[in-house]
Amino acid sequence: MTAASEDASAVRRIVLTGFMGSGKTTVGPIVAQRLGWRFVDADDTIAAEAGCSIAEIFRREGEAAFRERERAAIARLASGDGLVLALGGGAIEDAATRELLLGTAGTLVVHLEVALETALARCRGTEQERPVLADQANLALRYERRLPLYRMAHATIAADALAPEQVAEAVVAQKTAYSEQ
Repeated sequence: MTAASEDASAVRRIVLTGFMGSGKTTVGPIVAQRLGWRFVDADDTIAAEAGCSIAEIFRREGEAAFRERERAAIARLASGDGLVLALGGGAIEDAATRELLLGTAGTLVVHLEVALETALARCRGTEQERPVLADQANLALRYERRLPLYRMAHATIAADALAPEQVAEAVVAQKTAYSEQ
């Protein structure tokens, strides 16, 4: 492999995806720190740009408008190098976002997989900040609908029983393995 082709295949950004409570926002900064990269949470970026919380965007504009904001923010953020990007749990449902992330050279999409029970236990007490939790009747259906989409990621890490440091270690190992392909 030539130096140019090695550079082309090198991972320059890691995108963390998974259901809420999977650990993306907890693990992302650890991974970024280990790599000397910056960490960005897509939801934090969207909220800052909107001047209000994600829950407020959902209340004022609805989920469809939030998803449009999300798509645009991710497209902008996903072009950065030296970046660990945590997606919101529903971002992967957007086909254009999925195709962009999975098809962009230098991008490693990592799914942090947890059981629904684990996600709910981790999110207990955050119902005000997580609009999706308000729709308890459809929560399991939403999880089941998203799971095959998450599993389209370049790598999946079973994160239920791992500490954040262990998940971060597994993500860094995936980066190394993916860069060597």
